[in-house]
Amino acid sequence: MIQWNVDPEIIKIGFISIRYYSLAFIITFLLGYYILKWMVKKENMPETLTDRLFTYMFVATLVGARLGHCLFYDPGYYLAHPLEIVMTWKGGLASHGAAAGLLIALYLFKRKTPEVNYTWLMDRLSVMVAFGASMVRLGNLMNSEIYGKPTDVPWAFVFVRDDPLKLPRHPTQLYEAIPYMIIFILLLLLYKKYGKDIRPGLLSGLFFILLFGTRFIIEFFKEVQVPFEVGLVESIGLDMGQLLSIPLILLGMVLVIRAVRIKKSSVKPS
Repeated sequence: MIQWNVDPEIIKIGFISIRYYSLAFIITFLLGYYILKWMVKKENMPETLTDRLFTYMFVATLVGARLGHCLFYDPGYYLAHPLEIVMTWKGGLASHGAAAGLLIALYLFKRKTPEVNYTWLMDRLSVMVAFGASMVRLGNLMNSEIYGKPTDVPWAFVFVRDDPLKLPRHPTQLYEAIPYMIIFILLLLLYKKYGKDIRPGLLSGLFFILLFGTRFIIEFFKEVQVPFEVGLVESIGLDMGQLLSIPLILLGMVLVIRAVRIKKSSVKPS
């Protein structure tokens, strides 16, 4: 087993600290910006599109992830203490909330940019979001949080800092981070090969199926995040993360089926 006792802070000067989790977000947004810029240039779209769309992405990811955690996992507490919703330094971000926030933000962006197709937006951003999902899970690992159930597998981690029981556990952060990175590489290679001629909805459909399908499976190895999930698991065998993943997996299936059914001759650059 691996004794995991990494300090989540990289450096601290006075009351200011830089954490691995924050670094994961910084790397995600920097790489995401340059990938988006590359896509826009590759497809001869207006370069001003990059900065505007990136701003929508940035705000939607943070707001959606925070609201998703507050409303999906502990609505009673946060509705009773609404000021704590904005206290992101206290932790609590949900990937399903980030996904919902991005879908809403893309709709708002589309309304102000009618010349851009909504599916075009989803397809391009899904590539970057897959990378971001992997980086966030690595950030969770450095924070010693969102770990798995006790196990005796030889690669088990003992999360010394966060686990009061100090038991060997599944490193579910890595179980998610590794396949998410593979999904990112797959989507990027598909886009690189087909570019603007790729069937509309194929990239985003694959993203929803593969990423949230992976999340659904790995949840079986993961400890519940909040107490009320214990009742969910006991009654229906699924936790909140799995329930929230199901509609996104179904959305992905619809997008892929629709993309496959489009006649090749009718596929046009969005």
